[in-house]
Amino acid sequence: MKQRTLKQAFSLSGKGLHTGLHIDATFKPAEVNTGYVFCRTDLEGHPTVEAVAEHVVETKRGTVIAAKSNKEVRVSTIEHALAALYAAGIDNCLIEVNAPELPILDGSAILWANKIDEVGYVEQEADKEFYVVKQRIKVVDRNTGSSLIVLPDDDFSIDTMIEFDSPVLDNQFASLDNISKFKDEIAACRTFVFVREVMPLVQANLIKGGDLDNAIVIHDTPMPQEELDKIADLMGVPHKSVAELGYLNNKPLAFNNEPARHKLLDVLGDLALIGRPLKGRIVATRPGHTLNTQLSKKIRQELRYQNVQAPIYDPNKEPLYDVNRIRTMLPHRYPMLMVDKILEMGENYVVGVKNVSGNEPFFQGHFPDEPVMPGVLQVEAMAQVGGLLVLSKVEDPKQYSTYFMKIDNVKFRQKVVPGDTLVFHLSLMSPLRRGIATMKGYAFVGERVVSEAEFMAQIIKKK
Repeated sequence: MKQRTLKQAFSLSGKGLHTGLHIDATFKPAEVNTGYVFCRTDLEGHPTVEAVAEHVVETKRGTVIAAKSNKEVRVSTIEHALAALYAAGIDNCLIEVNAPELPILDGSAILWANKIDEVGYVEQEADKEFYVVKQRIKVVDRNTGSSLIVLPDDDFSIDTMIEFDSPVLDNQFASLDNISKFKDEIAACRTFVFVREVMPLVQANLIKGGDLDNAIVIHDTPMPQEELDKIADLMGVPHKSVAELGYLNNKPLAFNNEPARHKLLDVLGDLALIGRPLKGRIVATRPGHTLNTQLSKKIRQELRYQNVQAPIYDPNKEPLYDVNRIRTMLPHRYPMLMVDKILEMGENYVVGVKNVSGNEPFFQGHFPDEPVMPGVLQVEAMAQVGGLLVLSKVEDPKQYSTYFMKIDNVKFRQKVVPGDTLVFHLSLMSPLRRGIATMKGYAFVGERVVSEAEFMAQIIKKK
């Protein structure tokens, strides 16, 4: 799959939930590998901040990010817009905003989602990079009992459960089993607040822009009419007589479990801070922005340690090329044929395998008492895998040979020994031109990178 950006820019305006300001936000196309970047057009120099988990500075009543170099460059209430971008598969977007938060609009993501659908998207040259969940991940808040569990799965899905000590809103469940259903099932679900929470939020100088049109307001604790009127005055909304407990909004609930669906929306928006789409199943129990962003930070830490994931290797799956097919494309033979099979191949990448046996001839001298695969042969195997990608693009590859021109940034991270299975991932760093390919390669044993390199090679027709 290719990365996506918006086909054209769009703008939405509205008031800020916490500041009460009239805010304009413009979403623009962005170059490959940009991610989501916010630009504060109201500040001198139009500074930017990337929407990634390590930039989260606050999670009270919304997710707030700030630039590490200047904490004044901050943007809050970003999760609804990010959820809409993430669900639409938009990877790269520049978001210009003239205030320290995005407009709350109707308290949901539906207006963002509608605009994204309206302008459409374009596919870009670079491949989309996923974070593939390969083992169980869990984050827990032991004080509240909240938890997020991420499980391996072929696709993306979320199950969300919420629980409140409330006669109006107690236990609810919501699920999204296919990201394509986001707009129909999740996007229109609004944020919610309990009436008993309003006064403390107002006193904390928050929700200056809150009203009955941009949040579900839940009255679940008896209080005098005078106190309810006072809260209405503080929020700038008409007085409302409440004869019984329930929802105060004039607009009915979009779904019976709209609050749970909105919590799912928040999880999705906070997961966008990982910086790449996730493949896995999420089970969220009483989630909140603090826990959501903790999960995103945990995954980001793993990606910083190892910025590329090992390809999924299923030995039971039929290879794309077996060793016999490989021999028809590469001139190498024993003992220099270093590729056993090709697992997958795209327009710009290839995945191959080398099984390292104790019978490899180089172990006789490297080293007899401590067999270690020479790093130079790891790079050779890596190059052969990359050569197969390049040769697949020409007619009659038997008539061509591939030659090294340059090798850069070679790193060896751990030993490769008999019994290891090397899995290689090679990708083009630039388009193939005049038979010259520049590639980035990684070699994995299990989930760990054992070596990596950048190299330039040329395919030349045999005389």
